[in-house]
Amino acid sequence: MMKVTPKLSGENNKEYAYRVIKENMMSLQLQPGQEISEIDLAASLQLSRTPVREVLSKLKEEHLVEVYPQVGTYVSKITAQLINEAAFMRFTLEKEILTLSCKSFPPAELQELKKNVALQELLLHQQGMELEFHKLDTEFHHIIFRGNSKEHVWTSITRLSTHYNRMRLLFEMEHRFDEAILQHKNIITLIENKETHQVENIVREHILKPIKHWPELYQADSAYARFFDLSSKIELPGTSV
Repeated sequence: MMKVTPKLSGENNKEYAYRVIKENMMSLQLQPGQEISEIDLAASLQLSRTPVREVLSKLKEEHLVEVYPQVGTYVSKITAQLINEAAFMRFTLEKEILTLSCKSFPPAELQELKKNVALQELLLHQQGMELEFHKLDTEFHHIIFRGNSKEHVWTSITRLSTHYNRMRLLFEMEHRFDEAILQHKNIITLIENKETHQVENIVREHILKPIKHWPELYQADSAYARFFDLSSKIELPGTSV
């Protein structure tokens, strides 16, 4: 069932529908492969069908919705191709953004990174906080791009990462995130000490290492197998896994 949150100040109906529906898809509240109805979504949001129809069209462009004429509309299943493209983008651009950060990074944004990690640590020993950690993890990387005046680059990454980020959330639901927190601390140290020579190793550890464990999530006996449509393998940049 979709989780409906209140409309934010200044949001029009289309913006509201887009935010709530996409958040539900990205949080897996609306599950990959689940059939959705324009009528039901509009009723849940207490909106007319017009803004919902426009939002579903936009989400189709973002690879989150599949429309099958005469059959129905579905939340898109997670596909290897889109994961691979997003992983390539993240791996390539995270190296570049950390290299830039080692040269110059605003002190105020560095403090924001430290506050973010402190909040992550508060979640470590609490049950059922995977989604909250996922949001903080995403914001941690957003801060780094923002600190380098690369907001539009981050927006592009986010748009391509709808399948990649849903996979990340599934992984975080099944694994402790203390290792990721330690890696975030290492990234802060790298920026503070301007350790450009460590960028490649840290990005490989943080971005690529978890992907090696992702195949366990889509095996036939996995509880999540129905979430996937994998006609090809998930790959690390340059390496099949």
